[in-house]
Amino acid sequence: MLGAIAFSGKAIIVKLSYRYGVDAVTVIMYRMLFALPMFIAVAWWASKRNHAQDNPLTRRDVLAIMGLGFLGYYLASYLDFIGLQYITASLERLILYLNPTLVMLLGALLYKHPLHAKRVWAMAISYCGVLVVFAHEVNFAGPGVVIGSAFVFASAISYALYLMFSGQLVQRIGAMRLVGLASCVACVLAIAQFLVLRPLSSMLVPTEVVSLALLNATVCTVMPVLLIMLAIERIGAALTAQTGMVGPMSTVLLGVWVLGEPLNAWIGVGTVLVLGGVYLASQQGEKNGLRHSG
Repeated sequence: MLGAIAFSGKAIIVKLSYRYGVDAVTVIMYRMLFALPMFIAVAWWASKRNHAQDNPLTRRDVLAIMGLGFLGYYLASYLDFIGLQYITASLERLILYLNPTLVMLLGALLYKHPLHAKRVWAMAISYCGVLVVFAHEVNFAGPGVVIGSAFVFASAISYALYLMFSGQLVQRIGAMRLVGLASCVACVLAIAQFLVLRPLSSMLVPTEVVSLALLNATVCTVMPVLLIMLAIERIGAALTAQTGMVGPMSTVLLGVWVLGEPLNAWIGVGTVLVLGGVYLASQQGEKNGLRHSG
């Protein structure tokens, strides 16, 4: 629960950073800059474990880690940060929480995994919940919501692809080592992107932006990754995913409390539908012996 709540705070911190006139490229650069040393430490620690010693990285593993780092932690984060410039943190979290359903759909398309009727209904309920909140925001905030939602949905697809393609590699080299190494790749890419697209003078930002980035890197990035990995080891991926349903609710509440975002019946109904659909889908997945940690 603590890991899910910490993850949900990322959107709140990013929205607060945008109030100081910085853009997505700068915000993600500072987040990754502060997170890089910690992820290097995680990767180093994981590489010293017995499982890692018995499974040295091959050239193919290195290429796969680079691809997964780009897809799951760099591209997904960058698209998400862009989307947050246009939509509320509440809608962003609801869209990202469709991730388990996207994994199921992509699995059916790419690997011909069967989609049971109950799971299809569960996914339909979740998507209806997002559409309820989306339609409400479009009416009040205008077409920018469409652009922002498209970026965040693309982020969810990117991370769903990462989860699908990382399965076999996780079993071989270990989850913690993969997270550490792939995150290091993402950090380097985000920093390099800033250096290519912005002059060094753009690093001169208000002190509040730097403080928020440090908070984002530690409390909302590295810490929840470790907490959720520890949870999976102790209670399993299925129960961890179900417990993580506290995430969207905490984002909505934090958005109202910290950002002054609206809390109304539309957001409440949408949130209940999304959580209910994901819960039903995860229950169906558990009955069929499927596990998903995202």
